[in-house]
Amino acid sequence: MSDYSPSVRHDAVMLMRRGVANRDVAKLFGVPRGTVGWWRHQDRKQRGEVAMRPTDCPKCTRQEFDHEAYAYLLGLYLGDGHIISKPKQHHLSLFCADAWPGLIDEAEATMKAVMALPSVKRRQKKGCAEVKSYTKHWTCMFPQHGPGKKHDRAIALEPWQQQIVDEFPWKFIRGLFHSDGCRITNWTTKLVGGERKRYEYPRYFFANKSDDIRKLCSDTLTKVGVEWTTLARGSDPFNISVARRASVALMDKHVGPKY
Repeated sequence: MSDYSPSVRHDAVMLMRRGVANRDVAKLFGVPRGTVGWWRHQDRKQRGEVAMRPTDCPKCTRQEFDHEAYAYLLGLYLGDGHIISKPKQHHLSLFCADAWPGLIDEAEATMKAVMALPSVKRRQKKGCAEVKSYTKHWTCMFPQHGPGKKHDRAIALEPWQQQIVDEFPWKFIRGLFHSDGCRITNWTTKLVGGERKRYEYPRYFFANKSDDIRKLCSDTLTKVGVEWTTLARGSDPFNISVARRASVALMDKHVGPKY
C-alpha cells in the first residue's frame, strides 16, 4: 500500500472526498480496490470522520415509500421470513421453494421496491432459494423482530403498519398466503342417481404457530369479506381454512396460488 507516490494517493483521496466510488478511483489510477479502500479509511480516521453507510430507510429518512409493496412484504416476513441483526451482519431473508420461481422473483422485486439501496442476493439451497437483502434498517421496517422464534413472543403491528394493512389488505393477505399458505384441491364423493361420483373443490390454507399472526390473518380476511374456519392439527389450531365458494373466488381474484 506504500508503493504508490504521495501525489497519486492525494489525488485519489481528493476524488473520494467528492463522492467518487472506490471502484472508479481504483480504475482511474490503476490501483487495487483494497488499497483505495485503505486510503479512504486512513483519510477518514485522520479527519475524525465516522463512516456512515447511505440509506433510504423510510423510518430513518422520513421519505415516502411504496405502501402496496410493503404490505405484501410484511405478509411474507410474518409468514416465513426472518431478520439477522448482529454487530457485523444484517439482512432480511425470505425462503422460497424452487417450484415457485415467480414467487422468488416477486420477493426480490418487492424488497427493492421498499428500499432500493440495500443489495439483494439469492442463495441457492437444497430445494429452495434464500432471497436476502442486506441492511440493518430492516429492523426499522419490521419492529416485530426480536430474539427467538416469532411464535414464542408477542407479535403486534405498529399503528403505521396497521394503517398500511388497512390501505392494502389484499396485498398483506397475499404475502401471508404466499409464504405460509397454499391453494389446494380437495375432493370427496357423492351419491348421484345411485352412483358414487368424485367431487373436487379448491381450498386455501394458512398455517402458522403464532396465535398473533393467525389472528392478524383472520382479522384481515374478515375485513375483506372472506369466510374462514380454524382447523386443528391434533389439538393445536394452527390452520386457517378458506373453503366457501364465494370466498375462494375472492382469494383466486386477489391472491391466487403460488407460481
